[in-house]
Amino acid sequence: MIWEGRPFSGRELEKLKQFLKKMDLEYDDGIEYSICILNDEYEIIGTGSVDQNVIKCVAIDPNYQGQGNSATILTSLIQYEFEKSRTHIFIYTKPKNLPMFADMGFHTIMQTSDVLFMENQPQGFANFLKNLRNETPEDALEKERMIGAIVANCNPFTVGHRYLVEHASSCCDYVHLFVLSDNRNFFSANDRYQMVKLGIQGLNNVIFHRTSDYIISAATFPTYFFKDQMQGKEANCQLDLEIFGSKIAPTLGISRRFVGTEPFCKVTDSYNCAMKKILPAYGIEVEEILRKTNGEAPVSASAVRNYLTNGEYQKVRTLVPKSVYEYLMNHFNADSKVRSYISFRIKPCDDHMHDIRDQYDRYRQIRKDTVCFLNQCQQSELRDSEIHNTTDNRSYDFFSGNLKSALVRTGPLFLHCL
Repeated sequence: MIWEGRPFSGRELEKLKQFLKKMDLEYDDGIEYSICILNDEYEIIGTGSVDQNVIKCVAIDPNYQGQGNSATILTSLIQYEFEKSRTHIFIYTKPKNLPMFADMGFHTIMQTSDVLFMENQPQGFANFLKNLRNETPEDALEKERMIGAIVANCNPFTVGHRYLVEHASSCCDYVHLFVLSDNRNFFSANDRYQMVKLGIQGLNNVIFHRTSDYIISAATFPTYFFKDQMQGKEANCQLDLEIFGSKIAPTLGISRRFVGTEPFCKVTDSYNCAMKKILPAYGIEVEEILRKTNGEAPVSASAVRNYLTNGEYQKVRTLVPKSVYEYLMNHFNADSKVRSYISFRIKPCDDHMHDIRDQYDRYRQIRKDTVCFLNQCQQSELRDSEIHNTTDNRSYDFFSGNLKSALVRTGPLFLHCL
């Protein structure tokens, strides 16, 4: 018998957690889909899960190993990923699991004493390194050049990031700026890339890269196969830094890495400490510079996110470059107004309101009222092209441009009215 869910809940979730604990694993809160194999007594004997394009929490009861259960689980998980159009799949696991995943077509990217990092594309990492070189000017690949690097999340790009990049730029012939590709952020990867491109304008020796999935955020390191979460974070720091030091840096001739001090996040601060211990062994000097301040407070991307959420746009203006501020106002100011207005206007639907026509009429009225609200808002950054009158000139097409994303992000509250 097989259970599957997106994700499990209630009694099934509790049984899954108990089984994982018995296998010395922890359930990961980021899991979006799981599959479990049960025996005749309805006990879990094997499981595996997915978190975006990462397979995790794969375990088989020792009494049922060698019976093809791992192949059944991995085949189902890979099929789920492909159905989601995720063809490039990764695994973080214990090194002892190498034979199991290798037999299923996964290839080692890097292995340490504690962590095995694999992918399902035999040339995936090699192609990534090749692309990095292709994005790099030939002059920056000359051996006598001083080449630096920065790895950042930029969620969003702040004047603090600009300060760090400017410093690195002044110290090196070229600086490689790697922006993390993880989408589990306030801003999507694409929005962060666009803001970084705007924020580094005028720094002509900065080479901009997307990291794909080969450089990951310290905040998203998988630790489910460690009993001690801090030990897991440290092991994954080591993995990430060894990939950078042994593979990425030699490909681009990087000899210096720049990082800002981290007064807020202990995980990132410990990552900075690990960086200063590990990278010098690969001939890479690590320079940690004091974070830029705004008054007495260090500049923080989290502060920008809080101000943006609360509509405190003048405070946002002081923490990001002008070009980034304009991007934020064009892409997120209108969204926040729509979300706030709809949250105020829409009340949860009556559980007994099943008449679809009533719901549709209610939706049309809210849609009309929201457009009126936006038209009355003098500070709205919406362009005329973002609201299109329909043929009857009374209702509007909300599903275009920024308004589409705004309404989608209102979530279940708005869906009550569809």
